[in-house]
Amino acid sequence: MRKSLENLAGRKASGGRRVASRARRKFELDRYPNEAIAGTTITTSRRTRGNNIKTALKAAETVNVLDPSSKKTTKLAIVRVTKNPANKDYERRGVISKGALVETEAGAARVISRPGQDGSVNAILIK
Repeated sequence: MRKSLENLAGRKASGGRRVASRARRKFELDRYPNEAIAGTTITTSRRTRGNNIKTALKAAETVNVLDPSSKKTTKLAIVRVTKNPANKDYERRGVISKGALVETEAGAARVISRPGQDGSVNAILIK
């Protein structure tokens, strides 16, 4: 069984061992983060609570860009990730997450969706 986020057993104040009162639940399992990068589109899906399916992006080549002035949405190719305020390492590796700035043919755009969770990359064009 994979490691969970919680330590169910823990220790007593005296330093003695405490036995867990129950086993880990499925929803308590820890997972590696799904970090979408720019490249040929690759998706993955996993089962979630309520027997639903969550589709996530491992790599994306296009982005749905909204132009705020004309109120039109177009599908454009991702050239590269220019900035990612979430993490400097993400910026270096080109990881697309919410808030990241991507360069497209129309210009720079800020990502407003969560590609690792939603399975799509949506962005707003920046002037």
